[in-house]
Amino acid sequence: MEALFFNVDSGFLEGIVRGYKAGLLTQNQYNNLTQCETIEDFRTQLSATDYGNFLANEPLPISTSTISDKATQVLVDQFNYLRSNAVEPLSKFLEYMTYAYMIDNVILIITGTLHGRNTNELLQRCHPLGVFDTMPALCVATNVEELYHTVLVETPLAPYFRDSVSAADLDDLNIEIIRNTLYKAYLEDFDAFCRTLGGPTAEIMHRILAFEADRRAINITINSFGTQLSKEQRAKLFPTIGRLFPEGNNALARADDIDQVRQACEPVAEYRAFFESGPAASRPNGARVGGSESTANLLGDLGDDLGGATAADLEDRFFVHEVHLNKLAFLQQFQYAVFYAYIKLKEQEIRSLTWIAECIAQNARDRIHDFIPTF
Repeated sequence: MEALFFNVDSGFLEGIVRGYKAGLLTQNQYNNLTQCETIEDFRTQLSATDYGNFLANEPLPISTSTISDKATQVLVDQFNYLRSNAVEPLSKFLEYMTYAYMIDNVILIITGTLHGRNTNELLQRCHPLGVFDTMPALCVATNVEELYHTVLVETPLAPYFRDSVSAADLDDLNIEIIRNTLYKAYLEDFDAFCRTLGGPTAEIMHRILAFEADRRAINITINSFGTQLSKEQRAKLFPTIGRLFPEGNNALARADDIDQVRQACEPVAEYRAFFESGPAASRPNGARVGGSESTANLLGDLGDDLGGATAADLEDRFFVHEVHLNKLAFLQQFQYAVFYAYIKLKEQEIRSLTWIAECIAQNARDRIHDFIPTF
């Protein structure tokens, strides 16, 4: 039934976002970019894609941060076009998508305020998709208590703060706990909203948000090893919408090392592959990185010590699976998940572009293929 009337309000925008998706870089275009010798060559190759001449007015030498910022602005402009033409319930869905960026921006401002950082510098560092009209008001606060009440009054995140965080929690030691608490409340709220929409939107978005919830639970567990975070506090940070909930979450809450994390993820076949080593750890989507090597081979073995490099490898495997889930969203029509999926795929593309540009700038040709393509 939802398909019958979907096009009345949202058919045009679904066509637009599918057009945007058709403009994502292909494997051949990635290959051309990796062959570039200089950033100037890189800019010339990009001009032949949907990015066009977005770097045309930038003086040489172009920094990789400039490339990232300009590419992000392309994404922001596309999102704002979609949002300005959307009506309920799509407009509310797109608003929910911005809350994740708002959380990061608010946490950035809180951290900066605690350390007495420059207000304008903080606002410039905020992600443009998470900017809201009253955000500068947060920078006026002079103490933690005032900041907390400003957040409650001036931001769309007020319900998450009110239910999860108190003014006494706002200090350096708790800032990451606050971030994860807010994300937990946000993911559960977003999932509940998607369920009210029903149909394929609820089905696809639950699959994507469930993975995001489980990824956060795994990362929180691994990052809490060797810290003062108690197992009880750790358990409270886990979202309750993932595929690991409840048994896997309980196992992660009790975990003391990476082997126990691996065992907690064992019941979910896709997650089990994240911890496998060597050629056997093939991705369910058959993703290729740099065209010739499988992601698992490229990322190498995951050892038991989980050092910094290994933790980064695990994060890359998460990104590969996230790309896979977002690509699946485009296989169904008459649903809103394509809007969420496109933004995430575009963000991954920007990360890949930045990586290639950084390798060119630093002449690190041996690592230039270590990116995660979207298509």
